[in-house]
Amino acid sequence: MKAFIVDRYGKGRPLRAGDVPEPELRADEVLIQVHAAAVNLIDAKVRDGEFKLILPYRTPFVLGHDVAGVVVRVGPRVRQFKVGDEVYSRPDDLRIGTFAEFVAVKEDSVALKPKNITMEEAASIPLVGLTAWQALVEMAKLKKGQKVFIQAGSGGVGTFAIQLAKHLGATVATTTSTANLALVKSLGADVVVDYKKEAFEAQLRGYDVVLNSQDGQTLKKSLGVLKPGGHLISISGPPDPRFGEDIKAPWPVRQIFRALSFSVRRQARRLQLSYAFLFMKASGSQLKQIASLIESGAIRPVVDKVFPFESTNEALAYVESGRAKGKVVIKVR
Repeated sequence: MKAFIVDRYGKGRPLRAGDVPEPELRADEVLIQVHAAAVNLIDAKVRDGEFKLILPYRTPFVLGHDVAGVVVRVGPRVRQFKVGDEVYSRPDDLRIGTFAEFVAVKEDSVALKPKNITMEEAASIPLVGLTAWQALVEMAKLKKGQKVFIQAGSGGVGTFAIQLAKHLGATVATTTSTANLALVKSLGADVVVDYKKEAFEAQLRGYDVVLNSQDGQTLKKSLGVLKPGGHLISISGPPDPRFGEDIKAPWPVRQIFRALSFSVRRQARRLQLSYAFLFMKASGSQLKQIASLIESGAIRPVVDKVFPFESTNEALAYVESGRAKGKVVIKVR
């Protein structure tokens, strides 16, 4: 099958278009014929080698973390899906590879595609949808009437998280550039800070939750936005000791995580806040709930550009440029 492959780690190295064997199907997996795959910043970071401590992929490997397609084969232990089902998924870590014509995914990480959207739109959802769900529903337990600050509202996670937070009944603040003010307001943002003109830390106070997706400086500033008892959840690091325990990291790696997050954890404690790092996990059951929200119209996909399969490297470069509004997708078939 045709695929885009990481031959060796290296910053900005183009993926190699080549032929690889179809993935071997395990007993609890389905083989998905890929119709569309979304491109995420994590793809660039994995290619660059930034996640080798957490995700030790052995080269060569196929990149890609989001898929929508059709089930063409099922393992002997699979009970929820059959050949012909239209599905979407974020494959498990260490089993990625959606920049290809086929991908094998664990049954528990797959859900039926929302009926009212295209394959390209469906492929745009899993990684960002699960990230927002696990941050706001699982970790923050966001409730009606609470206030949440979601950074980078026009990005992939931001466009989904704003809509989810509004569905949960929260008041939502976000940051974006002048060009994207109308977009984030149309998604439901109540308070919009134009980061080119204003500093969010001077505008926002008394928030219950912050979803941080930016750099360390922004992370520290975000602490001042929260009220005592508030939650600072970061998807961009630094990893904390609890995350090291969750992934059963070796002791030296856990100590690295402890050191990296020491400053922000100490500052949070002083302010009576909690800090947590989120590294999204695959979940078919959560994707099923997300599909219901999309089918009901509570959440809509936001897709900026769709690239042809042969232009996967160009799609990755566009995502790295930081100019994308919502998601970038490659159409495989």
